[in-house]
This record gives sequence, C-alpha cells and structure tokens, in this order.
Amino acid sequence: MWILAVSYGVHLLATAVWLGSMALLLFLAGSAMRQGQVLAEPWRRWQRRALLWGNGSLVLLLLSGFYQMTNDSNYSGFLVIDGVWAWAMLLKHVAYAGVVAVAAAWQFWLLPAQERLGLLAESRPQLAQVEAEKLRQQERRLLWLNVGCGVAVLVLTAVITAV
Repeated sequence: MWILAVSYGVHLLATAVWLGSMALLLFLAGSAMRQGQVLAEPWRRWQRRALLWGNGSLVLLLLSGFYQMTNDSNYSGFLVIDGVWAWAMLLKHVAYAGVVAVAAAWQFWLLPAQERLGLLAESRPQLAQVEAEKLRQQERRLLWLNVGCGVAVLVLTAVITAV
C-alpha cells in the first residue's frame, strides 16, 4: 500500500515538473520567436535545461504510471480493451507516445539543426536567415503538437479517474 502511495506522489510531482517544463518552453519560445532570438545561446540553454527536466519527469511518469495502472482494479491485462477505462488508457498511452516523440524530435533534430544554423550564420548570414524562419515554423509546430498531446494526456487522465 505504501509503495502505491509513493508512486502517486512521484507521479503528481513528475506531472508538475513536466507541465512546468512544457509551459516554460511554450512561453519562452513565444518571446524568443517574437524577438528573433531563437538561435541565441540563452534560448538554446533554456531549451536544453527544460528538456532535461521534462525528460526526467517523462521517465518517472512512465515508471510510476505503469505501477499504478497494473495495480488498478480496471486493468485486465496487456491490450485487453474491455471498457471505457481501457480505451481511455490506450489513447492516453498513444498521446504519451506523442509527447515522447515530440521531445525526441526536439532533442535529436531541432536543437542540432539550430546549432548548425548558428554556425551557418557566421559564414552565410542571408541563407541562415531564410533557414532560421523555417526552423521557427517547425519549432512552433512542435510546441503546439506537444501542447496538444499534453492536453490529451490530461483529459484522458480525467476520464480514467472518473471511471
């Protein structure tokens, strides 16, 4: 019983950290994009820090959520879809996978592209400016996709809790 209580506590704290890192990226990105500072080092440093905290919280959410799910009376087994709870849980996992995919794209594609663009700006500033606009659009799309997946996770959590 105490392990489940600790799991709920860790899950709630990890959710708060995850939402905080997502909100930080969203609000700081808006500011950086308006000021044209997406390639600036302070912004990239904030991105890396927020992703570090976000990734850590996603791991904790995965572990604590798995423990909670398998101890729930509604859980009937792996991929046994036998009711509203199971459907909501399946969709929540799909949304969670979306959050993880966005974090991976951000980390392994967007941040390296921004760093390469910073190097390009030193030698070919006009070309870098065109590419920077493309990256800003892609970053904006990733941000809103992340928000959409995050909201889906929270809404589906509400459904799961209500059932």
